[in-house]
Amino acid sequence: MNRIIKIIFFDILKNKTLLVYTLILGLLSWSSFGLEDNSSKGLLTILNVILFTVPLVSILFATIYLYNSSEFIELLLSQPLKRTKIWISLFIGLTSAMVLAFIVGAGIPLLLFSPDSIGIMMLIVGCLISIIFVALAFLSSIITRDKSKGIGIAIMSWLYFALLFDGMVLFLLFQLSEYPIEKAMVGITAFSPIDLARIQILLQLDQSAMMGYSGAIFKDFFGTSLGLVISFGLLCLWAIVPFFISLLKFKNKDL
Repeated sequence: MNRIIKIIFFDILKNKTLLVYTLILGLLSWSSFGLEDNSSKGLLTILNVILFTVPLVSILFATIYLYNSSEFIELLLSQPLKRTKIWISLFIGLTSAMVLAFIVGAGIPLLLFSPDSIGIMMLIVGCLISIIFVALAFLSSIITRDKSKGIGIAIMSWLYFALLFDGMVLFLLFQLSEYPIEKAMVGITAFSPIDLARIQILLQLDQSAMMGYSGAIFKDFFGTSLGLVISFGLLCLWAIVPFFISLLKFKNKDL
């Protein structure tokens, strides 16, 4: 199992797409801190990178890699290896490479320019977002053998969490503005890992005032130690559940 992880990890590190991704993250991060007059503005810029660029690249790269590695996976299946070990090895190898790319590209500038709880929080959240969308990529690729459909599912998943979900929430807030649904919004955020990450970082940046009364509700819940534990627990579930579903499908799938 460790040998498979090493093969996959070092194979991905040689991939030019991952190198370009790391370089772009580095350029965006260093320039954000270098061009802004204070670190808070730079952190908000990197926040947008974490919430949009990192999920998109993670889910697309992982989905395409899995489809392109179909022959390698079939070769592994012909060996006396359990399917569970193969799928877990692929997941660990991919997530390790994506997390390393994020740490090198965005993590180093974060720790240098914001060596406090905010920088560490953004680093942890960025790593979790990378892992979550790799897990969603595994689910997307195992649903169908058609590469174009799998990539389409991956893109639609990103669009839903990055854009459509917020639009649906705003629509509900507008339609039900006469009702006290602010507390219910705390529960609704659990259905989007990007929203969980955004709220947690904004609270650390003390930007909850920008979110109005809802911001006060979020701060009362997610700003507490219990809320912090729950939000990170939910983010971990977003990584575990999609991968576990894909693992069950992979174990029973006729390749």
